[in-house]
Amino acid sequence: MTVVDTLIHARWIIPVEPESVTYEHHTLVIDGGRIIDLLPTELAKQKYQGTTTENLENHALLPGLINSHTHAAMTLMRGIADDLQLIDWLQNHIWPLEQKWMSEAFVKDGTDLAIAEMILGGTTCFNDMYFFPEITAAQAIHHGIRASVGLIVIDFPTVWAENSEAYIEKGLALHDQLRHHPLITTPFAPHAPYTVSDEPLQKIKTLVDELELPIHMHVHETLHEIEQELEKTGQRPLQRLHELGLIDPSFIAVHMTQLTDDEIARYAESGAHIVHCPESNLKLASGFCPVAKCIAAGINVALGTDGAASNNDLDMFGEMRTAALLGKAVAGDASAIPAMTALRMATINGAKALGLDNEIGSLSIGKAADVIAIDLSHLETQPLYCPISQIVYAASRQQVTDVWVAGKRLLKQRRLTTVNIDELRMKIAEWQERLAN
Repeated sequence: MTVVDTLIHARWIIPVEPESVTYEHHTLVIDGGRIIDLLPTELAKQKYQGTTTENLENHALLPGLINSHTHAAMTLMRGIADDLQLIDWLQNHIWPLEQKWMSEAFVKDGTDLAIAEMILGGTTCFNDMYFFPEITAAQAIHHGIRASVGLIVIDFPTVWAENSEAYIEKGLALHDQLRHHPLITTPFAPHAPYTVSDEPLQKIKTLVDELELPIHMHVHETLHEIEQELEKTGQRPLQRLHELGLIDPSFIAVHMTQLTDDEIARYAESGAHIVHCPESNLKLASGFCPVAKCIAAGINVALGTDGAASNNDLDMFGEMRTAALLGKAVAGDASAIPAMTALRMATINGAKALGLDNEIGSLSIGKAADVIAIDLSHLETQPLYCPISQIVYAASRQQVTDVWVAGKRLLKQRRLTTVNIDELRMKIAEWQERLAN
């Protein structure tokens, strides 16, 4: 009998790959932080002995959810400027608060809050874009969560950097520091076409080609953005990005609520990715990403929450449900975004967008053991005919009981193992008092 680190015996295992498969009474075998086997429980008991063994008789195991677009530190501004249009929200509320309060401490405490919320909700990897990315990375490492930490670039000065050249230099230094870390990757993250000019974008393109990094960028988020660019240059933003050579398989466009059929076709040909943020788009009235059309064209569409300042949560279960329901309404077709498609958007599609699909996104032998367990015995998920549909349409993030990242347990029976909740509550209360005055 082979001794391994962890055996998880579960009522259901939904590996995501193969698609639409659910294994009943199976066991996930974890050793050295990786999945080494997935087999019927009776066979697993004969073949393996676990240093730790979990019997989850009412649970479904899934790959950890991947939140493909976040501004983690902005969780400190949750609910501070609600029910406003994007430009008003940004220019008159969020940016002034950031100018006043942005600091390493702000990013540290906001990121800690975001990480705690994400782990509790079954997210094991997040793709972030914010200032002081070195702090975000440090807190992700401290808590053991996987993170794609964006090397933000913007034209105007902030407390973190004085100009686009300084952003790029500091980003490169952070990339060099973290390039071998097993939990952290560092895509470039130019903020948006309207905040980053051609010269830094051209430099970023040269660097990502050399370093083989993704680019993570807000694109076509609102009609106002399109109109502004047309008035300024006579081009739609996507056209400009195509001409700069940015749109290729390493490019991740977030939001994409304003797309023509021709733009969808050309974007599909490029092999670039989209991150859909349905709840943030709805709350800011930014528009509707035509997800069904994009998927039909062959575009890889992942899922993100955006920041909690505009959502107002980091709940990937909510995003899956909203993406599925909204996608049907926008397409006028009840079959447009099935439950399995929504689940793939929150797992393997996110991994593909981040260039991590060989490592995470499915419960496949050889991949990192990023795993979550969902208790489906709750009355709210009974009766149960199809676990996949139940998870997308009925389950809540409060039903996530256990979370592992690279085999390390970050949530044990709803208890966070790396977060001091009392200490975190005190820090958040202090920030609330500061930001409210």
